[in-house]
Amino acid sequence: MAMAVAAGCGGGSDSGDGDTVKIGLLASLSGTYEAVGTEQRKGFELYLDTHDNKLGGQKVELSVGDEGDGPPTAVPAATKLVKKDKVDVLTGIVANGSYKAVLPLVEQAKIPLVSSNGRPEVKNVDRLWHTAFLSDEPGAAIAEHVKEEVDGPVYAIGPDYQGGYDELRGFTETFKKAGGKLANPDGKTKWTPFPKTTNFMPYFADIAKSGAKAVYCFYAGKAAIDFAKQYAQSDVADLPLYTAFVTEGSVLPAQGKAAKGIYSVLNYSADLDNEANRKFVADWSAKHDTPPTTYAMASYDAASVLDKAIAEASKGGKEVTPDTINKAIDGLGKIESPRGSWEFGKTHSPVQKWYLRQVRPDGKQLANVMVQDLATLGD
Repeated sequence: MAMAVAAGCGGGSDSGDGDTVKIGLLASLSGTYEAVGTEQRKGFELYLDTHDNKLGGQKVELSVGDEGDGPPTAVPAATKLVKKDKVDVLTGIVANGSYKAVLPLVEQAKIPLVSSNGRPEVKNVDRLWHTAFLSDEPGAAIAEHVKEEVDGPVYAIGPDYQGGYDELRGFTETFKKAGGKLANPDGKTKWTPFPKTTNFMPYFADIAKSGAKAVYCFYAGKAAIDFAKQYAQSDVADLPLYTAFVTEGSVLPAQGKAAKGIYSVLNYSADLDNEANRKFVADWSAKHDTPPTTYAMASYDAASVLDKAIAEASKGGKEVTPDTINKAIDGLGKIESPRGSWEFGKTHSPVQKWYLRQVRPDGKQLANVMVQDLATLGD
């Protein structure tokens, strides 16, 4: 459990006095993506810590559920948050599979979902809001740059589950449209069984035989550590490695020198120079020993969105309900964020800038250093 304090307004809540905004945070606090979910929790809690435990001037009761490794654990945890805790808003969620599995609960309860990691394609977004990115966007953002930089075919590889399919589709489709050619023998992405693949060496041997001039992949959590360490020891270690998320967060110190030189595409870098990021980094650094991540930033922004929406919904002493929060989110406009300013597009996900980063020495440590802007995506 995170913080639980009183006062505010609640539409879907059943607190007896009707004066608490109840927020449910669902994140992977165990399993493969524990590092990602933990960052989401820390980011949301940081916003509350630096805003007197209030959103929109109303005090908050935050309930936390463990998503674990996907639907088998995510659905029971979400069910508790929605049906027992009766939250007014749900936030967080790491995996696309969890997102899809939890969606019927959110739709039945008619509460807003302000998710903060990759999101799959969905048709009806009336109550669905997203502060991170659509899952095919990272690959799409870097594909043309890879085509321009690499003189030859690129090998695409990723985990065999929904998030991997989405992430790699964004890269391969955009790369091919730009005139790029995949080095994969059949012209299709190589899928590694998830989560059981821990030995990537056989795959690297195949890459070495393919004639690839570079590699593009998506991995996160423990798989990212295994992939990066083994890549550096493999026969393809001299090939440029372009990634989404492989070096993001607490996995980077675990990867050590093996991560040096790896390129990544993300919507955030801790060294971005803007006022919102300077404050975010300072507040984060006062509590944590490692730099903030895109996972923490997106969850921090989810709290920021709710802060602004609840303030708008409660103007004039009006009752704050899931419906009025949802309506207020729809009218927010520009959000000033550590990533740079952004706004919700037609899909209720961010219209935002993407950045190329590379793992380079930063003082005595390795860090993801911003290299250049890539593209602005969203609609």
